[in-house]
Amino acid sequence: MSREAVESLLQEKKLMDLPYERILSSMCTYPHEIAIYAHKLFLESNLGDSELFPGTKEMEEKVVRMIGSLLHTENAAGYISTGGTESNIQTIRAIRNRRRKAGMRDMNIIVPQTAHFSFEKVADLLNLEVRQASLDPQLKVDVNAVERLIDSNTIALVGIAGTTEFGQIDPIEELSALACDRDLFLLVDAAFGGFVIPFLETHYEFDFALDGVSAISVDPHKMGLSTLGAGCILFRDPTFLDELVVATPYLSTKQQYSLVGTRSGASAAATYAVLKCLGREGLQEIVHECMRLTSLLICGTKRLGIFPVIEPVMNVVTLKLPEGDVDRVKKAMEERRWRVSLTRSPRALRLVIMPHVDEETIQYFLEDLEDIL
Repeated sequence: MSREAVESLLQEKKLMDLPYERILSSMCTYPHEIAIYAHKLFLESNLGDSELFPGTKEMEEKVVRMIGSLLHTENAAGYISTGGTESNIQTIRAIRNRRRKAGMRDMNIIVPQTAHFSFEKVADLLNLEVRQASLDPQLKVDVNAVERLIDSNTIALVGIAGTTEFGQIDPIEELSALACDRDLFLLVDAAFGGFVIPFLETHYEFDFALDGVSAISVDPHKMGLSTLGAGCILFRDPTFLDELVVATPYLSTKQQYSLVGTRSGASAAATYAVLKCLGREGLQEIVHECMRLTSLLICGTKRLGIFPVIEPVMNVVTLKLPEGDVDRVKKAMEERRWRVSLTRSPRALRLVIMPHVDEETIQYFLEDLEDIL
């Protein structure tokens, strides 16, 4: 085929994809324009063979320090992963490998019932048991339930800072104290919340400021406005990276600690660019605007007699609807080209107010919701 024919075919396929403007179900968004520029500039960079791309590697190291600083330690060690799933797998793999070297065989970790589905992959790939702790009435993990599940084979606890379904923040401070008391590894999954919670008006303890937090996963490609394929894994103790190392004798780099071999440097460059461009002030403005629109949405739904399952902590909204109406409303919204999602328990309409959402979008959504109801 000619280039023109291929371009035409690509445009045809692009038109089949949904634009983000009417998507209220996704934790992804349009990347910042500087991130797009950087991504294109470093498309051929392979961090899996990083000695060939020292400039890209330097940017990755600086990104780790910048995100570490945001989360209260510039000395954190880590790398840019493909996203939260890889970060969660690798973090638990590191503590599993360390415990296996010490002679442990049957191991388990304890996660909240609201934990991301990546922990199902953790159980399968790492051949360990994933125990789910129940939630409190505010849909945060019940620390007493976590403590009851701990036994001699427990190697790690997991807390969520920005749950996927409800945007809730687990009591990380209490989990940290429990991890210290029981000498357990604590992973904070802040894939969504890592670039939101530091900029909220309400202060939450959730990061390396707590002594018990061992590792944090955070996704710059969500509220950090980087290009897709940009997660970040951070360890308080740099030696945990050693638990992930494999030799790569035929590359310029003689070892790797990432899950994937060939690793895009473009997403690392995009993250570096957007963090340098926006800085803390720019990120804070984005979060404040998302929270303003979240409040606007809640005020509008309350006028319609529709109330949230919990008052939003972050820019995630879950709406209670009359029994039997949830699926009908979702279907009707989709017929009007909106994309929303549903939570599992309690069953509710779920909306994420990302940076691509504006005030006009909120008003159009509320008008359609009122019409459907």
